[in-house]
Amino acid sequence: MVKPKRPDLSLGHNLKIALFHLGSGIADVLTTGVWNRIMVADLGFSAAFVGLLTGLRYFLAPIGVIAGRYSDTHTIGGYRRLFWIWLGRAMMAISTLTLGYATAELVRRASSESLGPTPAALWIALVFSFLLFSLGGAISGSTFLALIYDRAAEHQRGRAVGLVWTFLLLGFTIGGIFFSIMLPHDESAGAIAFSADSVLTLFIVTAALLTLIWFLSLLGEEKRRRGSPLSQDEDASSLRHDLGLVWRSRPMRFFLFYLTMSMAFAFLQDTVLEPFAGQVFGIEAYITNRFAAYWGGMAILGSFASLILLRRSAAFNHGNMSQAGVMALMLAYIVFAISSLAEIRPLVTPGLILLGFGLGVWNIGTLGLMMDLSPAGRAGTFLGFWTLCVTFARGAGVAGGGIARDLMLALSGEHTVAYGAVFCLGFIGLACAWVALRRVRLGNAASKSASDFDVAAALSHSME
Repeated sequence: MVKPKRPDLSLGHNLKIALFHLGSGIADVLTTGVWNRIMVADLGFSAAFVGLLTGLRYFLAPIGVIAGRYSDTHTIGGYRRLFWIWLGRAMMAISTLTLGYATAELVRRASSESLGPTPAALWIALVFSFLLFSLGGAISGSTFLALIYDRAAEHQRGRAVGLVWTFLLLGFTIGGIFFSIMLPHDESAGAIAFSADSVLTLFIVTAALLTLIWFLSLLGEEKRRRGSPLSQDEDASSLRHDLGLVWRSRPMRFFLFYLTMSMAFAFLQDTVLEPFAGQVFGIEAYITNRFAAYWGGMAILGSFASLILLRRSAAFNHGNMSQAGVMALMLAYIVFAISSLAEIRPLVTPGLILLGFGLGVWNIGTLGLMMDLSPAGRAGTFLGFWTLCVTFARGAGVAGGGIARDLMLALSGEHTVAYGAVFCLGFIGLACAWVALRRVRLGNAASKSASDFDVAAALSHSME
């Protein structure tokens, strides 16, 4: 049966959908940037503990595969994707509020020695907040990518996902600027350079802003289905059979290894970058809060440059872009390692520039490959699986960065050595990922299987 041709996704609608990830970027900066800095550098909590909480969302990623699979084969209220997306983002907005109240109380107690030890209810509130945030992200992340797949024609999917993830990077930049304004440096506040009230206001305003962005960006972007559920043809194979194709293909196994390794080590710096600047060089919080703006701006430039090159020249494909991005990230880690070990503060800015540019190019290449390798009729399942691998890996990287820092600090007693070791570890991991991607052999464009679910053939076709 010939499937109906999808209508083209206009640039205007693509930009509207991309606003969704503008909110995602802002939320990411709030948790892994601002909240992480407050807890580790200002309140003195363990980086490993903070990293495990911020990385918790990545370990709930299997739920995303289930949600994606269900959205492939069922509708709720007439919608395949939209129900899951809005449900998940509502959970994330609520958790932002509860996290704000708990963090503000911790700041208040740290500023006043008369309040006694921290009650258990505050720790429970923190864990609950990140559980809710993590669950919401899991069920909405893969289904959002599936919605992009559904909305865009095949020849537009690279541009569609590229713009969406560029807006994620734009969210990092805007978030960095926004939070540095909302949480200003206050010399009169004492040891902690901000008040509990300012922390609470920041979280409340952010929750309201994210709710508005997430809702409006996808309003009207999925047509409601009426009548019977999806056809049985769309539920012809099992989840185990579909995902088993990935492991049976040798090139696909190398791609999977590349995907997980590059994601884990690219985000090894997530938990330690701002504390590194604060504890090695004494850089104030209102400056480190802008780090996301610095590297995010360069990432946007790298993303737009990649999208232009992909459109104008066949020599630039998603595989080549992925390799170039990983190499730039490796250079960034070298610069950060030298900066920490030799205590050279001026190298921090070049490191941020390289980090941002590398992330931009790497994102476009790798996410394009993920979209290419999701067969029609199973977009939710496969994009859920890629998201599972990516989020597990990123969670390991986020938590692992904090754990590695704490271990090296305990062994050496020096912040310079501890952070330098983390950056060296990141370089080694990215080098392994780059080698794995080089081992993925290009196939023959003519060797496309008759099966819609032959992922190995899809890989060969997409990387030529």
